[in-house]
Amino acid sequence: MRKMNLTVAEVKEMFIYVAGKMVDSKDVLTQADKAIGDGDHGIGMARGFEAVRRKLETQSFAGIGELFKSIGMTLMTSIGGAAGAVFGTFFRGAGQNTGAQSELDSRTLALALQDGLQAVKDRGKAKPGDKTMVDALEPAALKSAELDGAPLDQTLVGISEAARLGMEKTEGMVAALGKAKPLGERSLGHPDPGSVSTYLIFKFMLEFVQQRESK
Repeated sequence: MRKMNLTVAEVKEMFIYVAGKMVDSKDVLTQADKAIGDGDHGIGMARGFEAVRRKLETQSFAGIGELFKSIGMTLMTSIGGAAGAVFGTFFRGAGQNTGAQSELDSRTLALALQDGLQAVKDRGKAKPGDKTMVDALEPAALKSAELDGAPLDQTLVGISEAARLGMEKTEGMVAALGKAKPLGERSLGHPDPGSVSTYLIFKFMLEFVQQRESK
């Protein structure tokens, strides 16, 4: 069975690609946040991932975990606010037990996602149903555990789809945490912006791998 692993250098290239796409998604994320927040999520995520792109383009990494932690610290210091805290925490958590890994395969990705999810839940105390990024992230992490022996591209298909479905479910949720909580039932009918960003990150990871495979 083909494994289609990525080297550390290729993972760096993948996240340079993801960062560029997240910057391009600024308006989409801004509109998502305007519906139930103050509209600054897109601006913050674009600023954070532009900083990630610059950082990755000028740095090399010895292992997967080191790269994840660098992304996390960069997001944490450049986005600011709650989004910077949770997305920075996710990537730093993802690097917790993957530091020595020299390749990204489905098993390493599953470990990273589960550690990242746990770090986010420990920090923000969010649980599924609270209308946060966890609603997209937890299904993705669970799907990655199911597929940890599959080729990486197949795993990313499953992860991306699980995150998309989780994001869509937030439209039917009343926000229990975060900026949208004061809106109560007025938050119904709109997806959580953090869950949208979570889905897009996985979607763009998948795009990179599929484009690489097609060459």
